[in-house]
Amino acid sequence: MEVTVNATKDQIEEFKDSILWADIVRELRSWKRGFDIEQDSIVDDAVTENLSTASVLLHLGDLGGRKKAVDYMLSMLNVFLQILEDKKDDNRRNSTD
Repeated sequence: MEVTVNATKDQIEEFKDSILWADIVRELRSWKRGFDIEQDSIVDDAVTENLSTASVLLHLGDLGGRKKAVDYMLSMLNVFLQILEDKKDDNRRNSTD
């Protein structure tokens, strides 16, 4: 599946420097801190609630997936810039072939 980026490199870089993006980053980092707190409480919860090993492992996997999703969102603008750069390189190669 090919990702299409409609924004220009300048638009993405301008957005990276914006107050709105700073707000989004701050909120996403807050989510990650919350996931860390939730992860830190798993052992105590397992003891008090008598959770099964499978439940604990599923919860850990769920938290890991959430953290990876947040990390991807935090890097998304860089991913977009890389897609644009790759596309530019492909166009250069195709024009010299």
